[in-house]
Amino acid sequence: MANVYTWTITAMDCSTTETNPDTVITAHWTCAGTNGTYNASVYSTCSFAPPEGTFTPYADLTQEQVLGWCWANGVDKDTTEAAVGNQLANLVNPPVVTPPLPWVTPAV
Repeated sequence: MANVYTWTITAMDCSTTETNPDTVITAHWTCAGTNGTYNASVYSTCSFAPPEGTFTPYADLTQEQVLGWCWANGVDKDTTEAAVGNQLANLVNPPVVTPPLPWVTPAV
């Protein structure tokens, strides 16, 4: 199965000192990936300068709009998905394993 990625805005911080008190200045986001068996994710935040011109009230924002702001402000979508894909690949084929100690008899 191919990796499937889901982007989610998990929280937004608003400035109380701007002209509009619900001005989003930071979005918290997660990129989660699955290959049907394993799951992996990356969490981070993205900060924004207060908007100039058109202002969208907080209650009217959509997740797609805020994700667009993140991708336009330094969050590299392709690189992030590649990092999550690498985590999934490492779960499928771990690059490091911890075998049992050779002098310990396994409990039955």
